[in-house]
Amino acid sequence: MSDRRLRLAIAGLALGGAAIAAYLSFTRITDVALICPTSGCAAVQHSSYSELGGVPNAYLGFLAYVAIFITTLSRAPLLVRAGAVLALGAVGYAIYLLVVQLVVIDAVCTWCVASDAVVLTVAAACVARTLSRSHQKKAPVEIST
Repeated sequence: MSDRRLRLAIAGLALGGAAIAAYLSFTRITDVALICPTSGCAAVQHSSYSELGGVPNAYLGFLAYVAIFITTLSRAPLLVRAGAVLALGAVGYAIYLLVVQLVVIDAVCTWCVASDAVVLTVAAACVARTLSRSHQKKAPVEIST
């Protein structure tokens, strides 16, 4: 897959993830009930695990998705790798939170699982972008005499 297509896929997915995180952030700020097909969303959002260092996970997710989106605006190798590292870190945190939902809270947030699916897909695309860029052939350097 071309770098352009991967960038577009990552950007679109990151915007979708940011929209989910923005919705969760909005409901938290305004104390509006989440639209949720199960009762798990409210239980998860109001648990002690819904924050990291006093900052709601939804805010952190929003910032992570925006940062990943920003990495798609550049072809610089450092930013390409930064996007992959950030996305993989987000997957690790998402797995931790999913385990907490299943084992500790005994409730599952549908919105959180949707975000988990998005971040997993974003991470796969970011890694694919990183790998495809590292395998691109560089033009040979000509030495003139």
